[in-house]
Amino acid sequence: MIERLQALRAAALRDLDSAATGKEIEDARVTYLGRKSEIASISKALGTLPDEERRALGKALNEFKADVTARLDAAKARVLERAAVVAGPDVTLPGRHPWVGRKHPITRTLERLEEILLGLGFEVAVGPEVEDEFHNFEALNIPADHPARDMWDTFYVDGGTLLRTHTSPVQIRVMQSTKPPIRIVAPGRVYRNENPDASHGSEFYQLEGLYVDRDVRFGELKGVLTRFLRELLGQDVTIRFRPGFFPFTEPSTEVDVRCRICGGGGCSVCKGTGWVELLGAGMVDPRVFRAVGYDPDAVSGYAFGLGVDRICMMLTGTDDIRLFMENDLRFLRKV
Repeated sequence: MIERLQALRAAALRDLDSAATGKEIEDARVTYLGRKSEIASISKALGTLPDEERRALGKALNEFKADVTARLDAAKARVLERAAVVAGPDVTLPGRHPWVGRKHPITRTLERLEEILLGLGFEVAVGPEVEDEFHNFEALNIPADHPARDMWDTFYVDGGTLLRTHTSPVQIRVMQSTKPPIRIVAPGRVYRNENPDASHGSEFYQLEGLYVDRDVRFGELKGVLTRFLRELLGQDVTIRFRPGFFPFTEPSTEVDVRCRICGGGGCSVCKGTGWVELLGAGMVDPRVFRAVGYDPDAVSGYAFGLGVDRICMMLTGTDDIRLFMENDLRFLRKV
């Protein structure tokens, strides 16, 4: 039996050394160490042998199992190492680039607006988003009983405290603390209690401008806005000035541009008119100057305001303003 063990050992080591796959290694293990292997039969016969032969055969069996098990482990390690090399990374494949964060389209639009207006001599001013009725309404010639209050659907916090409905309160605060000349723009988030649709939101961004000095004329306002819109939307943009009404300016104008989504053919953004209202503007009403302590006979000025989200729609070709607030990465990665 010992001679047979030596022959089996030689065969097992030879088969394991030549094994190239996991299946071949497992087949060798079953053949030489499995429960139905010849070694298992020899082990069962140990109990029938005399003591001296049993001891000698038992020692030989232990040496066989130790040698074959060691060679079995070596064969597994060799095959795994070879498989790792074969299954390594394919250097011919294109690399996987992680998504890189970038600024929100509204933020990029705000920065572009500020860049143009800073180039026209304006400075940026900011103010609180939670306001009082005086700065948000009364100082802007919109008293409690004024019908124009219906133009601003307001979120009230408590009593006379509210979420600002426009950034005009920033203009009031600047005029209260600064003597003319003043040339500022006030960007920021505003809130109105409206039902959102493709071109309106209850939370959006505005940018308003104010220029106060001596002998400021309406022609200057028109020239600044024309220059501003051409810098923003291109020299070929079609601009339309039409009469408007705002309690804090007189005379007032509304400024439209040809819809860039449909090219003037009519869509949900321009409500089928071919035009998109971008700006409201006008000469500052004398009552506003009196509210901040200015002499309307000594100074004059103009103010304008625009919706940043609508500008962003024009620049990115977006047809629904609500997309900017939904945080859908599939949309944000495209604009």
